[in-house]
Amino acid sequence: MENYTMEGRTYRYYGQEAPLYPFGYGLSYTTFRYRDLVLSPPVLPICANLSVSVVLENTGLRDSEEVVQLYLRWEQSSVPVPRWQLVAFRRVAVLAGQETKLSFQVLAEQRAVWVQDWRLEPGTFTLFAGGQQPGQKTRAPSEVLSARFSVTGPARPLRGC
Repeated sequence: MENYTMEGRTYRYYGQEAPLYPFGYGLSYTTFRYRDLVLSPPVLPICANLSVSVVLENTGLRDSEEVVQLYLRWEQSSVPVPRWQLVAFRRVAVLAGQETKLSFQVLAEQRAVWVQDWRLEPGTFTLFAGGQQPGQKTRAPSEVLSARFSVTGPARPLRGC
């Protein structure tokens, strides 16, 4: 095999075509609402980690669990990258009518791209938080919040951080 690219071979690289059953697909006995997505800091140095918080509210009549998913999208990259990449998830039990605030860390290494070695690049990124992939259409309503952040500094090998 001479071509190791994953473009067109896995759902992460299909372009605009959505997979039949994407990660997180399913139904629920209740409804959830996401709000207050906060990225800190919104501008970070090349080797820094990103702190993320989001509030999840169970707006339904039943106690239930939700799988909160965080996806990262590179707005520009020197090499082909996935449309978005799962960088964190957590299964959370929320009582009916209650809410919980969740905190996550997105590590610098999760922004690395392969260019003969793992490399961190500056640029603009979008982080998505919700109960499904960005743009996913399901029968169970679930929203996906998004926020942008920037990475500054010269590109450098990941092992140099």
